[in-house]
Amino acid sequence: MRIVFLDASTLGDTPLDEIAALGDLVTYPTSTHEEALARVEDCDVLIINKVRVDAELLDAAPRLRLICEAATGVNNIDVGEAAARGIPVRNAAGYSTDAVVQSTFAHLLSLAGHSPYFDECVKSGRYSSGGLFCDISHPYVELSGKTMGIIGLGTIGTKVAAVAEALGMRVVYYSTSGTSHSRAYPSVPLDELLAVSDAVSIHAPLNDRTAGLIGAAELQKMKPTAFLLNLGRGGIVDEAALAEAVDAGVIAGAALDVYVREPLPADSPLLKVRHPERFRFTPHTAWASREALLRLVHQVADNIRLGF
Repeated sequence: MRIVFLDASTLGDTPLDEIAALGDLVTYPTSTHEEALARVEDCDVLIINKVRVDAELLDAAPRLRLICEAATGVNNIDVGEAAARGIPVRNAAGYSTDAVVQSTFAHLLSLAGHSPYFDECVKSGRYSSGGLFCDISHPYVELSGKTMGIIGLGTIGTKVAAVAEALGMRVVYYSTSGTSHSRAYPSVPLDELLAVSDAVSIHAPLNDRTAGLIGAAELQKMKPTAFLLNLGRGGIVDEAALAEAVDAGVIAGAALDVYVREPLPADSPLLKVRHPERFRFTPHTAWASREALLRLVHQVADNIRLGF
C-alpha cells in the first residue's frame, strides 16, 4: 500500500512512524497543484492538510482508495466528487481542542494583563532605573466578574466556556447554526452578545452563515473596553474593519490566529496598524501543540487502519 503525504511540512518534525508502519509512506514537504498531479499516480492513500483535492487531482490518482485530511476541516477537498468515485474522506476531530483552548486564554490573558509591556519594562532596564518597587502605569484587567461571549459553542467553545467560568466569568453564547443546544449557558442573539461581552471569542467554522459575520457595524456594538479573539477561521472577521476599530479605540484590543489569506500577506491592514500593542497575532498555530500533533498523527493512522 502506497501512502502519499503531499504537505508533510504542515506537521513540522512530528514523527510519522505510526503511519509509515502501515505501508510505503512517501512524504513531500509541500506540493503545488501541478506537483501534486505528478505525485499521486501510484497512490493508494492520500494524506493532505491544505493541498486542494479536486476532480483533476482525482483523475491523476487512478489507484486512490482513501483520502485522509490531516486536520478537521475538509473544505479543501471536493467531497462530492470523491464520493461519486467511491473514495471515502476521513478527517481528524478533537485532537486540538485542549491546544486551542489554551491558546485562547494565552491571548486573552496577554491582552488583559498587558504582558508584553511589563516584560519589556523589566528587560529594557526601565524598572531597574525607575526608583519605585512597582510599575503601575498600566493597571491590568481582572477577568473575574466579566462576561465571555462565545461565538460557536461546539467542542472547543464549550471547553472555553468552562475555563472562563472557572476564572469567575459569566458566559453567554451565540449559535451560528441557529440550534441553541446548551443547557449550561444562555444562548443570546449576536447583537446582545456583542453588547454585553467583555471578551468575544470565536470558535466557529467558516460557512455561508459565518462568512463576514463580524464587520464594522458589529464591532461598533461592542464595549470600548472589550477584546475580540478569533481562533475559529479567517473570513469570519473583516480584517480591515477590525484593524480600524482597534486603532480607533472602538474596542480595546484583538487577537487573531487565523486569517482570510494564509500566510498573512505583507500588505495586510493588520500589519499596518498605528497601535500594534493592542493586537496579538499567532501564525495559525493555536491547534499545534506538541501533544496535539502526536494525537493528529495517531488519528490519521487510525483512519488508514479503519479504511483497509
